[in-house]
Amino acid sequence: MKLVWFRNDLRIKDNPALYQASHHAQKNNLDSANRSGVIAVVTFCPQQWSLHDDSPNKISFWLANLAKLKLELNALNIPLKVISGGLFSSVGPALLELAKRYQCDALFTNEEYCLNEQRRDDQVEALFKKSGLNVYRCHGDTVIAPGLLLNQSGTPYKVFTPFSKAWRSAFLASGIQLFSEPEIQAPLNIESDPIPLAVDHFQGASVVGGQNSWLVGADSAHQKLQDFINNSVNQYKNDRDYPSLNATSSLSPYLAAGVLSPRQCIAGLSSHSQGVEWVDSQWVTEIIWRDFYRHLMVLFPHLNRWEPFRPEVESRITWQDDANLFDAWCQGETGFPIVDAGMKQLQNTGWMHNRVRMITASFLTKLLRQDWRKGARFFMQHLIDGDFASNLGGWQWSASVGADAAPYFRIFNPTRQAERFDPKGDYIAHWLPELEELPGKQRLDPMSGHLVGRPSPIIDYKLARAESLESYNAH
Repeated sequence: MKLVWFRNDLRIKDNPALYQASHHAQKNNLDSANRSGVIAVVTFCPQQWSLHDDSPNKISFWLANLAKLKLELNALNIPLKVISGGLFSSVGPALLELAKRYQCDALFTNEEYCLNEQRRDDQVEALFKKSGLNVYRCHGDTVIAPGLLLNQSGTPYKVFTPFSKAWRSAFLASGIQLFSEPEIQAPLNIESDPIPLAVDHFQGASVVGGQNSWLVGADSAHQKLQDFINNSVNQYKNDRDYPSLNATSSLSPYLAAGVLSPRQCIAGLSSHSQGVEWVDSQWVTEIIWRDFYRHLMVLFPHLNRWEPFRPEVESRITWQDDANLFDAWCQGETGFPIVDAGMKQLQNTGWMHNRVRMITASFLTKLLRQDWRKGARFFMQHLIDGDFASNLGGWQWSASVGADAAPYFRIFNPTRQAERFDPKGDYIAHWLPELEELPGKQRLDPMSGHLVGRPSPIIDYKLARAESLESYNAH
């Protein structure tokens, strides 16, 4: 028997670990009189998820997609077993006991690239090999696996632009071939375990399963992908920064749960295009950013410990630990409409438009001068698409302490950002409906909000910007 351990890869198509397990089982059936098959397993570690700041939105979405995956696996006669624990440290012995119970001789997984997950998998692999069982660790969460792209001196890329050029060259040289879903196997007479709607400490998510919520399952993800490619991808570069437009793919929750793979995104775009010009598109650049941050997690493990990529920059920043300012930002009550609209969107949907993520992060770190780690954790505690690598990379970029980060003096003016990317205040009025009665440009003005019940600005923008720069330049 072969054991497949599902984590952030809740799909049966383009799943290297599932494909390889099925392939090995079929080969065994040809070579041996003993029937071989595939068993799937998933592990619940709510204490560990809490330590990682995973949100109820993310876990609820993951569980709902897991229930869909179970149905797809059942159609292939692959049973899905559930192991419940607390921390990652409890996983190894429980997996080994399950493998021995069903006489499995190998474990198949797709890599998770963050440090705690890597350490967990190393421990599991050592435990299995000590018992004489094989472990196969595949790559299904990136287009190009970490460590395969190095510069001419043989060291990792630290800047995105040369990384993206190397990525595109490597991709065009190798092409892409998706893994097919496994064939239906003979029934194993093993019952699948039930999938709960919620687990301890992660109840209460309202953005999954209700009206105007995120649809679950691979079919929903692929329909969303096709709709985006057919209707929006050609205008993506021009429209992606306008939060009132439905111009982005909104696929990040499906990528975070692994319902959809980045390779499937690339393949979908490729099949819709002629030639290879699509590989230079802005949307592909965003997928490369996702790979880039995963490569950094593996090649610069100190990032996993919330350390900055550029400590020489952070050493010049004096963070202000002000609970009142931070709470106003969290609640969307700063008096700056574009910032507050973004935070209301996050709390109501578990998602935020990417341009607004940058605006809100810059506001917290550069103007309120609050530690980027506080903002990054708050995002993770609410995001349905919470992804440690991408979230950390984005926050370090906004705070100017990350790889390829903007210089510290680049400080977003939230009002100018609103004027550029929400000129009529449509996005702002949607999430701050009390501003809807104001004329378009007044919706953008922090000083007009108090006329309709919004708070006055908690800072003076010009003064806060000057103080941030003065403090930075003093070190």
